[in-house]
This record gives sequence, structure tokens and C-alpha cells, in this order.
Amino acid sequence: MASSAEYDYNCPVCCEIFKTPVLLSCSHSVCKECLQQFWRTKKTQECPVCRRRSSNDHPPLNLALQNLCESFLKERNESRSSGSEEICSLHFEKLKLFCLEDEQPVCLVCKDATQHNNHKFRPISEVVSSYKQGLNTELKSLQEKLQHKEYIKKQFDKTDQHIKSQAEHTERQIKQQFEKLHQFLRDEEEATITALRKEEEQKQQMMKEKLDEISRHISALSHTIKDTEEMMKANDVYFIKEFPVTMERVQISQPDPQTPSGALIHVPRYLGNLPFRVWKKMQDIVQNTPVILDPNTAYPHLILSDDLTSVRWSKNKQLLPDNPERFDRCLCVLGSEGFNSGTHCWDLEIKESPVWSLGVTTASNQRKGDVFFDTDVWSVQYRWSEEFGFPVEQDLERVRVDLDYDRGTVSFSDPVTNTHLHTFTTTFTDTVFPFFISDRLRILPLNSQ
Repeated sequence: MASSAEYDYNCPVCCEIFKTPVLLSCSHSVCKECLQQFWRTKKTQECPVCRRRSSNDHPPLNLALQNLCESFLKERNESRSSGSEEICSLHFEKLKLFCLEDEQPVCLVCKDATQHNNHKFRPISEVVSSYKQGLNTELKSLQEKLQHKEYIKKQFDKTDQHIKSQAEHTERQIKQQFEKLHQFLRDEEEATITALRKEEEQKQQMMKEKLDEISRHISALSHTIKDTEEMMKANDVYFIKEFPVTMERVQISQPDPQTPSGALIHVPRYLGNLPFRVWKKMQDIVQNTPVILDPNTAYPHLILSDDLTSVRWSKNKQLLPDNPERFDRCLCVLGSEGFNSGTHCWDLEIKESPVWSLGVTTASNQRKGDVFFDTDVWSVQYRWSEEFGFPVEQDLERVRVDLDYDRGTVSFSDPVTNTHLHTFTTTFTDTVFPFFISDRLRILPLNSQ
């Protein structure tokens, strides 16, 4: 039971800590609001405790009791905030029981109160043990989730680093490829300018010869004019004697040198359709491969060439992100472009591969685990399990894949001997991707087919 000192703080009507207590003439104290409510209900002004009538309609405020209650409440709140409070806020008894219906701790007095009538109770220590057991299970689950999320974070960090590495490597490759193109253009520029300079030199040499010829004509005429003028000044006898020879010299006439046809630079030879002509020549040094491999799908033991047209096996597993697109159990890599219409053809060089399987599969086919060949795969295979495609018996150097999406056919043949291997007929409803399983394989450019 609560001590009398503790009960002094409780209103006899509401049984809670006094709120604005008033003092009756009988010396009993009651909350002001509780007293007014009691008087309205009883319709008589009597003490709720001793039933003695009160002659004062407005009993005075019990300031001493109010100060005590405020101090008590302050101490209790401070005690609660420090975590040491285990006292019932209504009865100031220690909380020893747990009400199963209300799911809250109660004291022994609360147990007999009307609000807990027919309720079931358990010792707090027993309930706490059970709760801690359940909470401990949840805590372990949270710890496992934390470890899992930390693992995911590490994978994200690795993926972030891989993205950076990918970008740097790709940038280097881009620069190398463009440097090759730039070098080709520089070489073409130099060759074109060299041809222009050669033609310039040839035609300037021709004009030099013409200039030398006309200079000789001018010199001869100048000498003839000078000699004739001197002859005109000579005495008559000498003039008469030399006149026939002089007249013959002045009457000699040489034809003027002519500007030869084609003397000027053949400008169209160098500027006419210059970009197109360079582009046509560039086609001889560049290759167009109909299928490009997607490195983000490659099994970690497969190494792709820088131009993404060949693949080889490595015994060392690469540290690659386990992204959703990547194969994790199947020795496979996909083409970078999917097809959902039209006809497509690509040749593969597989002469150095002892085992292989290749064909097409749907974009939605599972890439994780060992279920890739369970559905939506159209392929041929060599020295592999029959579940991995139609078996090819003969050794081949190349395999050609012909896909006609609209007609629903995938055909395989030997382009070296023009021998048909196998044809699948189906109805495509999903985008399909080329796939390749091999420890050494190369996709051939169009100009080698």
C-alpha cells in the first residue's frame, strides 16, 4: 500500500495529484474542479470526505498543499527523465506487474482498480524476459540486415570504382581510335599536298623552259636591233656592202612560244569531292563488325578484346561487379545490340576453340545460376552437352548465323564450304540477343565474310 505521506498528494475524489486544491472548513482538501463537480452532482455543498456541509461557496486555495504538489511533480519528472522512475503515477507504488490486456506496467493498487477489472497480470520480470527474448531475435535479424547492407555498400563501392575504371579505359581507347583516324587523315593530307607540290614543280619546270625560250628570242632580237642601228650609222660604202646580210637578219622571223595545254594546276583533282574520296579510302582501313560484344554481360573468366569483337578464356577471375546483366555461372557473353525485327547475319571464327555453343536468346532469359539453357535459346554446339544446342559433329573454322526475326528462323551454316548445319523455326515475341560460349572466338568483320 502507499504510505500516508504519498497519499497526502492525492485528491480524494479523482485520486490523482491535486490540481488547484481548495481547503474546506472541515480541514479536508479537494481539487477545485472535483469539488465543483461533486457539488453539482449532489446538489448540496458538503465535503466529499466527511459529508460536513460547507457554508463557503468559494473555499480558499490551499497554497501550501499546491506548492507541495508542484514540488513533488517536479521531483518525479526529474526522476523519470533520469531513467530511475519505477513508481506508479497514480498510486506511487512500485510497478511490479504487467497488464496483458493494456500492455502496460501497473502497481499492486492498479491491479484492484476498476479499469483493470478481469484483466490478467504477469510479473514484470517474467514479461521482460519474454520480451527481451523476442527483441533479441529481432536484434539479430537487424544485425544480419546491417551486415547484408554493408556488403551491398561494398559492392556499390566496387561498382563505382569499376565505372571509373571503365570510363578511363574507354576514354583511352577512344583517343587511340581517333588518333588512328587522325593519323590516317594527316597521311592523306600529306599525300595530297605532296601530289599537288609535284604537279606544281612539273608545271613550273615546263614554264621555266618556255621562259628560257622566250628570253632567248628577246636576246636575239635585241642584238639584231642593236646591230641594225649601228649599221644605219655606218658610211655608205660599208652600209652597201653589209646591207644584204643585215636585211636577211632583220627579216628572219621566229614563231612565238605558246602556252601549252594543261599548263595550270588541275585543282579539281585535289579538291573535287575531297571528303568523299578520303572517306572511301578510309573504308579500306576500317572494319565494320555486325555484332559487338557487351562486356557488362561477360562471365568474369572471359576477357574481351579492346575492339569488343573477340573473347578468350582466362584462368584468373576478373574482379568485376555482379551487376544484373552479367552471367555468374554460365561461360557466356551477349552481343551489345538486341534485335526485334529484320534480318541479321554474322560470321564467327571458332577454329581455335575446342568446345563452343552459340546462337540467340531472349533479352528476358535468366543470366544468373545454371538455368540459362532451360528456355528461349536457339543454338548449335560443338563437343558440349546436347542441352546446350544442336550438336555439330564436324570440325569447323567458321560458323555463320542468319537471323530472320520476322519469319521466326535462326539458321546456322559453314560459310567456308557453304554447308547448312541447322535451322530453328519459332515465333519471336521478345527482343533477341546473340550469345557466345567459347574459350576463344572472334566475330568477323563484314568485309571478310
